[in-house]
Amino acid sequence: MLFKMENWVAYAKELWSYNLKIKKMEKKEQHKEDILSLANTLRWDLGVNFHDTVIESIYEDASKIARKTVSIKGEKSANNFDIKLDKILTSRWLGFPIMFLLLALVFWITVSGANIPSGLLANLLLDTVHPLLKSGAAAIGMPWWLDGVLIDGAYLSMAWVIAVMLPPMAIFFPLFTLLEDFGYLPRVAFNMDNLFRKAGAHGKQALTMTMGFGCNAAGVVATRVIDSPRERLIAIITNNFSLCNGRWPTQILIATIFIGGAVPAFWAGLVSAGAVVGIAVLGILFSLAVSWGLSKTVLRGEASAFSLELPPYRPPRIWQALYTSLIDRTIFVLWRAIVFAIPAGIVIWLVANIHIGELSLAEHFIQNTNSFAFLFGLNGVILLAYIIAIPANEIVIPTILMLTVLSTGASGVGEGAGVMFELDSIADTENVLRGGGWTLLTGVNLMLFSLLHNPCSTTIYTIYKETKSAKWTLISTFLPIVLGLIICFFTTQLWLLFIS
Repeated sequence: MLFKMENWVAYAKELWSYNLKIKKMEKKEQHKEDILSLANTLRWDLGVNFHDTVIESIYEDASKIARKTVSIKGEKSANNFDIKLDKILTSRWLGFPIMFLLLALVFWITVSGANIPSGLLANLLLDTVHPLLKSGAAAIGMPWWLDGVLIDGAYLSMAWVIAVMLPPMAIFFPLFTLLEDFGYLPRVAFNMDNLFRKAGAHGKQALTMTMGFGCNAAGVVATRVIDSPRERLIAIITNNFSLCNGRWPTQILIATIFIGGAVPAFWAGLVSAGAVVGIAVLGILFSLAVSWGLSKTVLRGEASAFSLELPPYRPPRIWQALYTSLIDRTIFVLWRAIVFAIPAGIVIWLVANIHIGELSLAEHFIQNTNSFAFLFGLNGVILLAYIIAIPANEIVIPTILMLTVLSTGASGVGEGAGVMFELDSIADTENVLRGGGWTLLTGVNLMLFSLLHNPCSTTIYTIYKETKSAKWTLISTFLPIVLGLIICFFTTQLWLLFIS
């Protein structure tokens, strides 16, 4: 086809214009790269604390202007109180010791106060209600298998969750909520900010870590406050190192039995509380170490700066704190544990009563995994309990107790039931565990593995929703397990080498 001359001229003009646009875009891109390169160079010349210096100077200038121009009536003493208290609680030298002492005090009160109500609940639910249910089932001619599934399985699992979990949660959560209401938890994040930045993570990870002490799923969702995708991913992966609601009862009970039991009774409560604090601090150290490792390898990058404005201190609203802790936290977590404990109890009864040959499914698993678990200072009961308890960490202890009675054939278990129902106190719980071959080393390793194992199913699902990545979900799930087995293995070998 032939083109007219004017068509060729128009085409040439358009092509020339297009070339000019490309050259301009190339210049702009080169200009952007030059600006970014210069900014990066200046950033390192000015130092990594430049952002903090600018923010501090702004606040300092604003404070000087406010003091000269604003007259405050009735609030001056409160402001002075906040400043004086912050000088202590956020002090470079006193901030961390005070934080550890407060945590130790909370755990000591929890450990000391939970023993009696836990024993009373066990007496009521296991020694009184359970025999009545069994008698009622026999009176109406309920089949043995249905009696076992509903009463020895579902009910007993629920009863143990209530007896073991409710007293420590009813004490721990109100105390934790009072500290939060007072305004202390943001100071914890403030104290931790510099450590997380040195680990290559965002300072806001301290806030999401604090949320994780309540619930890891909530901590994962809270990482949305971090703008950087890289730093947000680090916070998501490491949030499981914060002891969540479901793991506190395990830590407290095992520390009370094995750590507190290894010292004179006068020191038992204090040493048990110190052991739980030590595990919580170890979780923080693992969070920092793994954050540093990720920021230097697969998620390489530098930490972003952020500004944290501390809220004023205020007198704790006791009734509101009690409502929040007992209704919104204790009852919510307990109900969630019960919902997961009932089907878990049914599973426990089934694996305990379905036999292959002379042994039940549970006994086959326990015997076949004991030798492997012993390498890590654990046992087959613990491994099976953590598999069954994937839906919720809250049911680990009741599952361990039931499986231990099954595997040891302890008294107080109905024939063929494969479950436990007559433990009157923590002392009886200790007898069951020690009768199952548990030692101080087993207790220590269980506390370590409780800290370093896979997230619960709710947290795993939340991680997938937040990351939209099966890869990072799998890493977040299996990384803690690998670390847990490594730590337990070396703890066991060193223990056997130097202590046994």
